[in-house]
Amino acid sequence: LRQLFFRCRLEQFAHRHRDEIRKNSQFRRHFQEMCASVGVDPLASGKGFWAEKLGVGDFYYELAVQIVEVCLSTNHINGGIMTVEEIRNRLMRSRSRTRKETITTDDILRAVDKLKVLGGGFELVPLGGGRFLVQSVPGELSMDHSRVLQLAEDAAYVTKELIIDRLRWDEPRAQAVLDHLVKEGLAWVDSQATDTIQYWIPSLFLQQYCHSSSSTSVSESLQSMSVY
Repeated sequence: LRQLFFRCRLEQFAHRHRDEIRKNSQFRRHFQEMCASVGVDPLASGKGFWAEKLGVGDFYYELAVQIVEVCLSTNHINGGIMTVEEIRNRLMRSRSRTRKETITTDDILRAVDKLKVLGGGFELVPLGGGRFLVQSVPGELSMDHSRVLQLAEDAAYVTKELIIDRLRWDEPRAQAVLDHLVKEGLAWVDSQATDTIQYWIPSLFLQQYCHSSSSTSVSESLQSMSVY
């Protein structure tokens, strides 16, 4: 009875603050936390009170579709892996000025989590520190692949020597992971580096340099890399 009482109060609260839940990201997160506290998942179904009356489910389903579109349109560049931050930035740029809804990292994580049930390769790859990559292509990344992606986060690239030094791996293991990432289009090879071959992660590189460089300098940097 107590849970039923709180559920009814939660529905009243949601109905009263429908617009705030859709438009205010902090309000939306607070609402999600309230739902979790009473065992209610407003995203569990696209029908029923939560979606039809409040549009809460609709927000995330629409967001999920937009995430799929962004990921598919960039697969040829990044091999199907993007940072959550880059997805958010692309979505915010594509939204009209008249649209009031904001998108948070938490919103994207929730939407991708729902996409996982559809299959097709959508997975969250943890980088540590609460940061994630979104994988949008079939094929599970092993723990070794994930650790190399984590290692590449700061500089957007790794070298075989860095992997061997930091992860304490032998040379064949490090090379096998790098070869796989290159084969799947998840890493690009820069063979013009001064002392060693660098393996750049496109999603990390593009996010990092698009913030700090002009489009011209980004293009020039990309020209020195090759996809094998």
